[in-house]
Amino acid sequence: MFHLRKEAYSSKTAGLPPGSLVHVGAKKTEKVSITLIEYDEKRFQKNTFENVEEFLNFQDSELVTKSVRWIHVRGLHETAIIESIGKHYHIHHLILEDILNTHQRPKLEDYEDCLFMVMKMFCHNGDEKISAEQLSLILGHGFVISFQEGDKDVFEPVRKRIKMPQSRFRKAGADYLAYAITDTVVDYYFKVIEEIDERLEAVEEDLFAEFSQKVLQEIHELKREIIFLNKAVLPLRGMISTLEKTDSPMVSDMTHIYIRDLYDHVIRIVDIVETFREMATSLLDIYHSGLSNKMNEIMKVLTLIATIFIPLTFIAGIYGMNFKYMPELEWRWGYPMIWLVMIVIGIVMIIYFSKKKWL
Repeated sequence: MFHLRKEAYSSKTAGLPPGSLVHVGAKKTEKVSITLIEYDEKRFQKNTFENVEEFLNFQDSELVTKSVRWIHVRGLHETAIIESIGKHYHIHHLILEDILNTHQRPKLEDYEDCLFMVMKMFCHNGDEKISAEQLSLILGHGFVISFQEGDKDVFEPVRKRIKMPQSRFRKAGADYLAYAITDTVVDYYFKVIEEIDERLEAVEEDLFAEFSQKVLQEIHELKREIIFLNKAVLPLRGMISTLEKTDSPMVSDMTHIYIRDLYDHVIRIVDIVETFREMATSLLDIYHSGLSNKMNEIMKVLTLIATIFIPLTFIAGIYGMNFKYMPELEWRWGYPMIWLVMIVIGIVMIIYFSKKKWL
């Protein structure tokens, strides 16, 4: 099941000038961590830093080569760290502002010296729920900087592939690394889709078994999650399309081929999510129709019962009048005869309703 953060729009930045660095969103990790991976055809090196000063000092040392660099930052709540990294790499202040605002829509912006991408990422928590968080990517000349909102490690497969000496990463540039990171994000969309598909099937089975509030609540929860997923994947389609068509010198022709394949994957996800939306709407319609039919059946039975008792009530009402002189009051067999008449009338009406197939 999704564990979705409620999309609230903070007023922290109200009245501030453009480019003001204010973290907008939930604090998803206790401490910000920075991982630096450097690699080329012959070399792979990974370092993890607990503070930005240690990272920047390492950056300024002679250990850093001209190889591809991947700086991965987990946690966005400490704005000073984001600001320091931005100053070191000469990142535009508007980019830093978008990184810190975790309510951004997926998008791609082409600056003179870098490409900036924002996307929503889904990952599994320890309780097997799926959470959504923001991932920002900066593709520069020879480096990729990724800013992850939480601390879930979803990019271990990418690091393993980079570490392999014969991997395509070793011969490719930073643009291929940015593609691989985005591709990993898209792969998790397929995992979310598989889970939603299973839940839709389970809800459909429960729906035909009973019309309960629990089933209705599950349908509404599914519909809400599908809408949230749709809001994330539709802009992602536009972002990947723009990336595929970009003429930026930072994206090579080889990487364009892989981006085209990635775009096909996103199109598939969009189609599936749209199908899920229609299925959820259909399940909701089926629930309401079934509930209405059930209510109609109940009202039908009650109406038939009331109809049968109308003539019986009429007869009982006549003989319940307090007149002293009534023809049948002194008749010895009057009481059982009235019962017989009422029973016969009831049976005849039931037979008539049955022949009309109203019962």
